[in-house]
Amino acid sequence: MPRLTISLTGRTYRALKEAATRQRRSMGSIIEESLVLRGLQTDDTAREIVARARAHSRLIDEEATAVAVKETRLHREGRDPIKRARCSPR
Repeated sequence: MPRLTISLTGRTYRALKEAATRQRRSMGSIIEESLVLRGLQTDDTAREIVARARAHSRLIDEEATAVAVKETRLHREGRDPIKRARCSPR
């Protein structure tokens, strides 16, 4: 398994160490879980998500590509419709 060195403030390090002790887990496992909860996906997981989306989509390849290009353009222009839908009051 690859190793990584990170810099944390003393306060954050102590909080992480205390949480690991309380939960009887390693600090690495807590960090890894946090990254997953933050949305970090492994290549395999990302591929599985795309495969499921393709399987459930009723779009042909050209239509799916057009939607992806449109959504990417809107996101880059700061007009991300998904983000706005999550932020708008219901």
